[in-house]
Amino acid sequence: MDFLSEAIGSVRTGRSYARRVTETGSWGMRYDEFTGSGFHVVLRGRGWLVTEDAPPRALRPGDVVLVAAGARHGLSHAPRALRELPPATMDATAPHPGPADFEFLCGAYHLRRGRAYDYLATLPDIVVTSPEKGPSWTTSLAELLVADLSAPGPGADATRSALVDLLLVHVVRQWLRDNGTADGPYVDDPVIASALRHIHSAPYASWRVSELSAAVGMSRTAFTRHFTRVLGKPPRDYLTGVRLSRAARLLRESDAPLAAVARELGYSTEFAFGAAFRREYGISPGRFRDAPDTLPPAAGAVRGDPLATADPALSG
Repeated sequence: MDFLSEAIGSVRTGRSYARRVTETGSWGMRYDEFTGSGFHVVLRGRGWLVTEDAPPRALRPGDVVLVAAGARHGLSHAPRALRELPPATMDATAPHPGPADFEFLCGAYHLRRGRAYDYLATLPDIVVTSPEKGPSWTTSLAELLVADLSAPGPGADATRSALVDLLLVHVVRQWLRDNGTADGPYVDDPVIASALRHIHSAPYASWRVSELSAAVGMSRTAFTRHFTRVLGKPPRDYLTGVRLSRAARLLRESDAPLAAVARELGYSTEFAFGAAFRREYGISPGRFRDAPDTLPPAAGAVRGDPLATADPALSG
């Protein structure tokens, strides 16, 4: 099971966004919580990453800030409180010409419906990688994306999405490699990590809580409580999220009939699959497949960084 490919495939159901930003003098911006995944690559100058629950962190050229599941954060010319920063404006305005004190590349996938794949949600809210920790392709990929943004031509949407994909993959790879956990979802708990490997390896299986708890050597009750405490949701909800995230990807990337998608993800009927999908995404599977990828509606500029039948799984 290639967890990272599954994760990137899931956010690809949203719309890619990329922009080069330049700042001079006193500056700062707050990126509010959003549905999706994104990153910032520092191209020139020095700045500070600002979050809600950690001291400001200095950023230098080559550093990459990964926001795996859309956490609130900010960038600034100096250490400041996040609440003091004005909201960022996400639009297509070209960077100011001429030299700048600080330059960075901002990229993201915004999900208008659904949420980021649970694999990404197991990562820390904000991840920072540095070229000092080893060779990285992110700088070269960032330069390609900047060049593409500077002179867009035919196929610009395709190249932008491909480069955003590659940047996300390489940033997550480097962080997982640096932290010694490249073979599955990142969870600093060996019991839950083992359970997640079972779920992600076969989300279509008719998992029961008793089967997962036995696999990790815990009682059903203790396992359910521990799983919920670590991940913030019970095993049933986690598995449903994994299943439907993969379903969303299949709907966008294939023309398989809905009944076939339902069977592949372990649903006994197309009706059961459709009901679960509507609860998660607010739209039927058929309409989701046909809907255009659009950013969440907003008044003026888009703010923030860069968006029945019960599931039979884990019934007991």
